[in-house]
Amino acid sequence: MHRTISRAATVVAGAAAAALVLSACGGGSTEGADLDPDADLTQQSLTVSNWAGYYPEDLAAQFQAAVGTPMTITNHATNEEIMAKLTAGGDSGVDVAFVSGQFAQALNEAGLVEPINPEFVPNLKNLYPEAQELAYDPGNKFSVPYAWGTTGICYRSDVVDEPTSWNAILEPSDENKGKVTALATERWLMLPAQKALGLSANTTDEGEMEQVKEKLIAAKPGLLAYDDTTFYSRLVSGEANMVVAWDGWCNYGTAENPDIKFVVPEEGSDLWADTMVVLKTSENKEAAHAFINFILDPANHAWVAENILYKVPNAPAMEAVAGLAADYPNMGLTPADLLKQESLVDLGEAGPMYTEIATEVTSS
Repeated sequence: MHRTISRAATVVAGAAAAALVLSACGGGSTEGADLDPDADLTQQSLTVSNWAGYYPEDLAAQFQAAVGTPMTITNHATNEEIMAKLTAGGDSGVDVAFVSGQFAQALNEAGLVEPINPEFVPNLKNLYPEAQELAYDPGNKFSVPYAWGTTGICYRSDVVDEPTSWNAILEPSDENKGKVTALATERWLMLPAQKALGLSANTTDEGEMEQVKEKLIAAKPGLLAYDDTTFYSRLVSGEANMVVAWDGWCNYGTAENPDIKFVVPEEGSDLWADTMVVLKTSENKEAAHAFINFILDPANHAWVAENILYKVPNAPAMEAVAGLAADYPNMGLTPADLLKQESLVDLGEAGPMYTEIATEVTSS
């Protein structure tokens, strides 16, 4: 089974900073271009930017064979990298970009993305109704979700009891001190402390974030490491007993050792999403919509769940891979389960505060 680790450290850090950079560009877009239902898609071409390993290697060939549009796929390593390219001014040369939800929100607020025209994406019908309720883009007006999930604790069930609270990481028992890891990416560095304190993962209150900082600094002596990329390998080797993890990445550990399990602590967690957006500067908007529609075909979208081990918000696609939940129980989390968690949104002007706190915590 193919697995990728190219995305992990990059999913959502600094969306607020991006929004600040973009603020001079203007507000969100509500009017889209007039799309031609009779456009000859063989005369258009696409450039798509995505995370490496987050799509089939032959995706461009598949799309051209099905639709007739030649396509080039470029890779970005982080949200920040593609945001810098898209916000540099002028035409980035990108028609469709894959970004995390709050980054899509920031792009929309800057007027840089095209509203999604549902008449050109009939496969939107395959999305779960809950996919219309994502806080960064209610109704999928300017983005279409590609994958979604949550964050929790990945742990060795043969070594420790199931952790029920984020404090298992933040205040580890004596037997677990030095055997737990946290994520360093800003939003997820904050998440355990925010939830343990009963706060929002999207809080912009300075007083609340001061509490978060203090709790994270107090937790640091009990940590083995801040680790965004090899945490599940530490569980496999026995170096760690429990780690903060994105659900899909915990599955990579479970694939090597079925005693590695995933749990969302009782205080709750986040709902993250990766999305597809069409750039306002694209001259190939009909083909761009056709590409999104192609991804939403159940057979194509199921590839993501089966190979990346992340859930997708596509009902028939998830039905096609329902058997994965037998080996990877978090693949059985329902849309309703995910919607119980807090959808991450852009932080606006509070972004630099998160960056400052992250730097202070990890370097203290």
